[in-house]
Amino acid sequence: MSLVDYRADRGVATLTINRPEALNALNLAVLKDLTAALDRAEAESIRCLVLTGAGRAFVAGADVAEMAGMTPAEAREFGRAGSAVFRRLETMPIPSIAAVGGFAIGGGCELAMACDIRLASAKASFAQPEVGLGVTAGFGGTQRLTRLVPLGLAKQLLLTGCRVKAQRAYEIGLVNAVYPVDELMSAAGTMALEIARQSPVAVRATKTAMGLGVDTGLDTALGIELAHFASCFGTEDQVEGMAAFVEKRPAAPFTGR
Repeated sequence: MSLVDYRADRGVATLTINRPEALNALNLAVLKDLTAALDRAEAESIRCLVLTGAGRAFVAGADVAEMAGMTPAEAREFGRAGSAVFRRLETMPIPSIAAVGGFAIGGGCELAMACDIRLASAKASFAQPEVGLGVTAGFGGTQRLTRLVPLGLAKQLLLTGCRVKAQRAYEIGLVNAVYPVDELMSAAGTMALEIARQSPVAVRATKTAMGLGVDTGLDTALGIELAHFASCFGTEDQVEGMAAFVEKRPAAPFTGR
C-alpha cells in the first residue's frame, strides 16, 4: 500500500492517502491501495476508521491526466472501480470519519461523502467541478450530495462546479464540524476513540440499520431496526453493558462478541 499509509492504534485505523505531489488525486493505483487498506481494517477487527490526505489536500479529485484519453468503456470501468471502493466504505460495518484538511474536490468530495462523519479544518474546501471538464461526477457525487444537503444547493454545486469553504460546508450540512488546522486530526482521533470504546456489536448493528433503512419507507425501516435491536441480545457486549448499568459500575471493555 505505497499510496495509502495505514496506522492502527487502540482500535482506530488512520488511512492517509499519500500522493501529495499530485494533491492525492485518485487513480487506479490509489483505489487499489485503498481497497487493500479496507481489507486490512476488517481483518484486524478495527472499530473506527479515520481517512485523511497527506500535504495540503484531502483529495483533489480523480486523476484527470489518467482519465483524459479514456474511451467510454474505459471510463465506465474506472467509475465502477471508484464507486465500488466508496460503496464498500459506506456500507461496511466499521464507522468512518473523513478528516478533511484541505481540498476535497471532485472525487475527494465524493470520498468524504462516502464516510459516515465529515470533519473539516478551517482551510478545507469542497467542490464537484466535473461539469467544467465536460463530464458528470462519476464516484457517487450526483447521488450522495443530494442526500446530504438540500436538493437546490446540491444542484447549484453540481451544475456550477462552484467551491464552498469549510464554514459554508458546515452551514449546509455537508460537514459535521470545523476545527482550526492544527486541531483537526486530534479532534478526529478523539471522536474515533469515543466510537471505538462503544460496543462493536451495537455500533455495527446501528450503522447497518441506518444504511439499510434510510432509503426505505418508515414501516420497513422500523422493521430493520427491530431486527438489529433483537440481534444484539445475548451477545457478550449486551450482557456486560446492561449488567454494568444495573450494578452501577463501569462496564468492562467490550469484546465485540
